[in-house]
Amino acid sequence: MVAGEASKDGSGKAESQLRKGVLEYCVLGLLRGGARYGVELLEVLGAVNVMTTSQGTIYPLLARLRREGLVDTTWQESPTGPPRRYYVLTPQGEAALAEFTEIWPHFRDAVDRFIAD
Repeated sequence: MVAGEASKDGSGKAESQLRKGVLEYCVLGLLRGGARYGVELLEVLGAVNVMTTSQGTIYPLLARLRREGLVDTTWQESPTGPPRRYYVLTPQGEAALAEFTEIWPHFRDAVDRFIAD
């Protein structure tokens, strides 16, 4: 790949860095609607091409969010296999998401201003 050019499949460095920067808040946003398990989060994120990620990314992220007190977990039986660990927002997670939600439009608008033609 030539420096400064995105790869043909759209998975260039800029896209990867942006995804890393916002993935945590996307996960918190998905949990705002209720508890979800890891594979379910992967499927929902994967439905939006630029947010596709892997188990090797999502599970360490979820573990970190848990350590930081932003999510909590419960185990629930699965009708199709072993029990699943479900993740749910804590009040601290809700506060972090609210802060990001407030900041994001200003951040997005600032970036748009700098990169506009």
